[in-house]
Order: sequence, then structure tokens, then C-alpha cells
Amino acid sequence: MNEAIESIQHSLNQMIETSKNLSEKSIRWQPSEDEWSIMQILCHVEEAIPYWLNEIEKLLESPGIEWGRGLKDEKRLAAVTNTENREISDVLRNLENVKEQVDKVLSQLTEQQLKAEAPSRNPRFGTKPISFIVDHLLVEHASKHVSQIKRNLSKLPS
Repeated sequence: MNEAIESIQHSLNQMIETSKNLSEKSIRWQPSEDEWSIMQILCHVEEAIPYWLNEIEKLLESPGIEWGRGLKDEKRLAAVTNTENREISDVLRNLENVKEQVDKVLSQLTEQQLKAEAPSRNPRFGTKPISFIVDHLLVEHASKHVSQIKRNLSKLPS
């Protein structure tokens, strides 16, 4: 679990450090209508990681309950669509706090808990162990958004 915690925190650190050195214009710039701005990515991660940590905590309290959400989830969508009213400094500060939440929740997991299976609300996932949520929806997800930020930076107009 230490590797997972370090990986997620490393991804969050990369997002924070990269964004701290960018202009507001660069952070809010969208490469295209179909692509998120860096600000949208940061706001999505700020909402998504605590969401998945909360889902893990719910599964620990009530093993076997249904977990997850769909792509049309209101809170998920709102995190990305309401970025114009958000201050970058607040989002970066919240991401710092997310790193602490990651450590708090994941450091308590035992091997037995990680193996516990529960059905997902998303039929694509089916029944998965808690380790799937950690590996796929936290570790991989955070890493993919770091890559997305790097792609955005490579497309920034000169």
C-alpha cells in the first residue's frame, strides 16, 4: 500500500508543482472544445480522489455494498464545469490536503480488506476487489491526469 500512496502523492505533487509555475491564462486554456483545461483537470482530481477514498471507507464500513458512479454523476460533472468561479490557489491548496487524505485512508487498509469484493454501479467494472479501486481509480487515474496536463502544456500556443 505504501507504493500506491507514494504514487498518488507523487502524481498530485507533479500536478501542483507544474501548475504553480504557470500563468492563469495557461491553466485555464483549453486545447479544444473536447479537451479539458489544466484547471478543469485539477478540479476534477480535487473532487475525484476524495470521492474514491470515501467509497473505500463506505466499503470498509459495509462490506459488499455497491460502489462507484457513472460518467454523468452530478458532482463529477460540476467539478469540471464550474471552474471559472474557482481560484487556482484554493484548488492547489485543496490538492495538498488530498495528499493527506490519501495517506489517512489507504494506510489503514489491510491485505484482507484489499481483497474484499463488491459490485460496482458501473456494469463495465462488475464485481471488483477494493484493490481495483486503489490501483485503477486512484493510482492509474492520477497518473493519467499528469500525462493529460503534460499534453496540454505541449499544445500551449507560443
